[in-house]
Amino acid sequence: MPSERDRVWTESMPEAYAGGLEAPVFAPFAAELASRASTGTPRRVLEIAAGTGVVTRALAESLPGIDLLATDLNPAMVGHGARREPRARWEQADAARLPAPDGTVDLVVCGFGVMFFPDRPAAYAEVRRVLAPGGRFLFTTWDEVATHAFADALCAGLRAAFPTDPPRFVEDVPHGYPAPARVRADLAAAGFTDVELERVVRTGSAPSAAAVAAGFCTGTPLRAQIAERGDPGVALRTVGDTMTVRLGRGEVRGEMAAYVVEARR
Repeated sequence: MPSERDRVWTESMPEAYAGGLEAPVFAPFAAELASRASTGTPRRVLEIAAGTGVVTRALAESLPGIDLLATDLNPAMVGHGARREPRARWEQADAARLPAPDGTVDLVVCGFGVMFFPDRPAAYAEVRRVLAPGGRFLFTTWDEVATHAFADALCAGLRAAFPTDPPRFVEDVPHGYPAPARVRADLAAAGFTDVELERVVRTGSAPSAAAVAAGFCTGTPLRAQIAERGDPGVALRTVGDTMTVRLGRGEVRGEMAAYVVEARR
């Protein structure tokens, strides 16, 4: 399970995260979630681990006029998201204590946040509590690192920067929940019996490999793990150079695999 430190974004991290990772890594799957959300007619939508708001914006575009509450554990993320997406209401909240009464939400959405939950069955049970009968829980979780071109190149760069003790945040947390059977078991433990799970592959693009490296190394909890091991500037150059060798110069593209999960109340 992730440590408390692995769940915290502070200071300038949301800006770096948004600038380096939103478009290439998260936007393709935000569009996927919004498309699936729009197949129903939800009026009350709750987003968990909304981060910088990439899924929030996609939901607001696909479902105009909905009552959309976006939540995140980190105040820095809530502040950033609220400034960029005013069509949603924003509130700091832990997934284990959602700010909604029993049975009042039509749709709960979480884009790549469930991997950070310390107790996933408990968090899923909380989602089930707030869902109205027939309500849906839509979320994504990454497949293995090797199936994600940007993350795989990043990890190669981290091994080049720190050969004896590379940071493992990416493998252990964002890519630490890639097992469909485990996802189903956790949802079943929370009381969900109607579950659909699909592996989806999407392609992302970035202006450069170095831009993606900066997003990961300065905009995620990986930043602290790097700082513990050496000079962050030197490490970022090494990671960026390695990713450029792997992905190419100039604009880069990469395939990414994730599981899209839908559970019904």
